[in-house]
Amino acid sequence: MLLLSPRSALLSIYCPQIFLILSSGSYLALSSVVALGANIICNKIPGLAPRQRAICQSRPDAIIVIGEGAQMGINECQYQFRFGRWNCSALGEKTVFGQELRVGSREAAFTYAITAAGVAHAVTAACSQGNLSNCGCDREKQGYYNQAEGWKWGGCSADVRYGIDFSRRFVDAPLNARPRVRLHFVLEERMKLECKCHGVSGSCTTKTCWTTLPKFREVGHLLKEKYNVAVQVEVVRASRLRQPTFLRIKQLRSYQKPMETDLVYIEKSPNYCEEDAATGSVGTQGRLCNRTSPGADGCDTMCCGRGYNTHQYTKVWQCNCKFHWCCFVKCNTCSERTEVFTCK
Repeated sequence: MLLLSPRSALLSIYCPQIFLILSSGSYLALSSVVALGANIICNKIPGLAPRQRAICQSRPDAIIVIGEGAQMGINECQYQFRFGRWNCSALGEKTVFGQELRVGSREAAFTYAITAAGVAHAVTAACSQGNLSNCGCDREKQGYYNQAEGWKWGGCSADVRYGIDFSRRFVDAPLNARPRVRLHFVLEERMKLECKCHGVSGSCTTKTCWTTLPKFREVGHLLKEKYNVAVQVEVVRASRLRQPTFLRIKQLRSYQKPMETDLVYIEKSPNYCEEDAATGSVGTQGRLCNRTSPGADGCDTMCCGRGYNTHQYTKVWQCNCKFHWCCFVKCNTCSERTEVFTCK
């Protein structure tokens, strides 16, 4: 179950370039992190919860990987919502999570889920590549898995369970009141099986197989589907007769709990039409829109009824190029008048 608690402490996972900036503004490589000492570096990162700071100090080699995974989550979020009023544009400016998490909306839940998945994906990949200490290939995938079909485990299977557990411990650290995110349905159940044939003249007498991570774009598409059917829930507080505190689907009068694979949220989303620091909305003023589209990227929807501005410009490029002997290329100059539309 993917959940974001309302008014919870903000989770601060910094982009790779922001992660390792000292007060002087200089950038640090991983070797510099180790050389300067984990305590110095980790104390320079503001906003970390005590557990996160402890992980940083004990695993300084993982900090860059965490930042890369968080940035990957931001990039995917911006891709998935590129045509919407809310397009993740505020993410990554100072921290991976910004004002969005102050409202327990479905956008905030998606932000949390995609970033947690990004960290798990990046950590798993780094372990498989030998770029992190204390982890490596999945040791459980050894020997014959299906002897009747003539294949066995080999190569380096990605240890996705380690990545998921690491992400859970780091990303969940400030949100102690919230149930842990369930990433297994996003990553573990979508691992890819790759095989290599062995035998005389390519006869494929036996096969060696290993598991690899799914493309992160696939993860993004899956979470976007979960976002589209996200379930609104409410908190049922613990009492003497009913323990402990749990979540139930808000629309139902019964105490039906959401499924572990549901993306759940607590508060309705703002309309994201106007800039609002309280909700993390940056508004849609100046956003590009499609005048003829009936969808979310259409000017009527994107601009929230405020209207739009029309901008005209001429695009010029070289075209119809031909090679002449000898030896030059002659091109024509082509131009096209184009209009773009931005929200007022």
